[in-house]
Amino acid sequence: MASNAVQDTYADNDSHCYGCGRLNPHGLQIKTRWEGEQTVCRFTPKPYHTAIPGYVYGGLIASLIDCHGTGSAAAAAYRKAGRDMGSDPKLRYVTASLHVEYQRPTPIGTPLELRGDIEEIGRSDDFGPKKVVVAITLFADGQACATGRVVAVKVPENW
Repeated sequence: MASNAVQDTYADNDSHCYGCGRLNPHGLQIKTRWEGEQTVCRFTPKPYHTAIPGYVYGGLIASLIDCHGTGSAAAAAYRKAGRDMGSDPKLRYVTASLHVEYQRPTPIGTPLELRGDIEEIGRSDDFGPKKVVVAITLFADGQACATGRVVAVKVPENW
């Protein structure tokens, strides 16, 4: 992957999220990068991410889709503005809506790949788009196990 992870560019005060915060030592610390026109995140569940023996807990899947969605939104906003990720003013997005559908049980012990497609980039103010919609598919062993849709909104500068 040619680009840096967008989560590595978040300001320190925005880097404590359980799912994607690089400063949360107990979190998942997922990374979102561009691969062509899609965003990609790879994550290998640990044995304690179990729902029932052999399968991943659905809440983990939702968390991965959630944080990959907001990271994808930030990456898309930087790209649309023609800016390097992490350039000032920093862009950070949070979840306004999360929808997850589970297609099949997700096996544990195999790397997961999440692929995001930017569906919509809303109107921009001086600091970037206010809303970004991302469709995400989670794969295990090449099979789609879950899909999600994240509506992400820009965090105000004075938050």
